[in-house]
Amino acid sequence: MATIEHPLVVIVGPTASGKTALAIELAEQFGGEIICADSRTVYKGMDIGTAKPTAEEQARVPHWGLDLVAPNESFTAADFQKYANEKIADIRARGKIPFLVGGTGLYVDAVVFSYEFGPVDHDLRRTLEEKTLDELHAYCNENNIKLPENEKNRRYVIRAIEQKSINTKRLREPQRGSFIVGITTEVNTLKTRIHERSEQLFDRGMIEESIRLGNEFGWDSEAMTGNIYRLTRQYQDGLIQKEELIQRFETADWQLAKRQLTWLKRNEFIVWKERDGAKKYIANKLAQSVQA
Repeated sequence: MATIEHPLVVIVGPTASGKTALAIELAEQFGGEIICADSRTVYKGMDIGTAKPTAEEQARVPHWGLDLVAPNESFTAADFQKYANEKIADIRARGKIPFLVGGTGLYVDAVVFSYEFGPVDHDLRRTLEEKTLDELHAYCNENNIKLPENEKNRRYVIRAIEQKSINTKRLREPQRGSFIVGITTEVNTLKTRIHERSEQLFDRGMIEESIRLGNEFGWDSEAMTGNIYRLTRQYQDGLIQKEELIQRFETADWQLAKRQLTWLKRNEFIVWKERDGAKKYIANKLAQSVQA
């Protein structure tokens, strides 16, 4: 008798949309394990500032894709794709359901559409590393290269340049046995969630964590270009007060949410639902696959 291969459940959405909580509920119910598709939570020690799933959440359901490298180490979308594919196969082999969950669109698409990543051109990389952000943007405009979801992040822009031909080397449809659900949230509700989560993160010690990481790994290291770390550096240097730090962080998180939505909405295969509707939709799909 042939073994039934469990589907790959992909849950996407902007920051603070409730992806993690929904995935945990469903994974608990259906015997799933979660692979976090987030370009920040791969870094060790960056727990609060990246809103990494808490120890309590990780205890409820196995989580993968967390704490893979140190903040001063490189980790690319190609690295994530390889890691995620191995974990998906492993989870399925153990009779569990893989959930790919996150807001980093490139990470998700690399897995779902089986991107073919070419080898790194080290000479090109060195040339790009010497350019300013404005020069990188100009290079993209001159060479008809679409800017990434976070166009203010030099690492993302360099990666977009290096992978110029990537969209010609990918599946036209999501890989077999997968389906993608996006969580849609009303604008004011999402802004409220971002504000509430910001308060929680600062209460948990986000500033102290950021300063510790900056002192240990350097503020200019690979992982320290995220919103909170850049702003905390300004706070530590006395350029802004704590109240302004908090306000700017919320604004930056909202801008991140909009960039994430812009990326995700280019994917015509995403089924968009509000949170409760997404839960029912996924539960029905999984129930059907079990019966099959």
